[in-house]
Amino acid sequence: MTDRFTDAVSFAADLHRHQLRKGTGTPYIGHLLAVCAQVMEAGGTEDECIAALLHDAVEDQGGAETAERIRTRFGPVVARIVEGCSEGRGQGAGWAKRKRAAIRDAANADRSVRLVLSADKLHNARSLLTAHARLGADVWLRFKGGRTGTLWYMRSMADAIGRAGGSPLLAELRDAIGRLEALDAVCSSSPAEA
Repeated sequence: MTDRFTDAVSFAADLHRHQLRKGTGTPYIGHLLAVCAQVMEAGGTEDECIAALLHDAVEDQGGAETAERIRTRFGPVVARIVEGCSEGRGQGAGWAKRKRAAIRDAANADRSVRLVLSADKLHNARSLLTAHARLGADVWLRFKGGRTGTLWYMRSMADAIGRAGGSPLLAELRDAIGRLEALDAVCSSSPAEA
């Protein structure tokens, strides 16, 4: 890793300085570092590791302006991966419509985007397993999609990543989702339009 990586850690920490993980007091940077570590351990390139640190920056911290800052500071490869991981928030679409679009995008994603998406979803699933052990089914109250919608989205994303060509983390992701699904009786139908 070069100074670009160190700069990306600092940039991500600054962008997400006041953000916490949903329903917790955990600083958001912990999620970004965990996703980056998984990408790194799966053999990710420096660009992929930087994109892992910044994968939520456009979605959560400034949209197009932040995307341009990433492109200028870290280059077009990182910007493309981050854009491939970003859902279209702020475009007036409801939760289910945004999630369906993200699933369609994942089904056409390149190897780098699939790797970062898999790491992101894997960390989310593992965090949910930990939270479920503490809170039980109340953990699903944190999410717009509730239990059914959240698990539908996670499973659909894993399936889309698989259809697109997979990822070194896909088997672990599917295992974590399966463990989540086993915790509560869940129907796997698509949620109604939100």
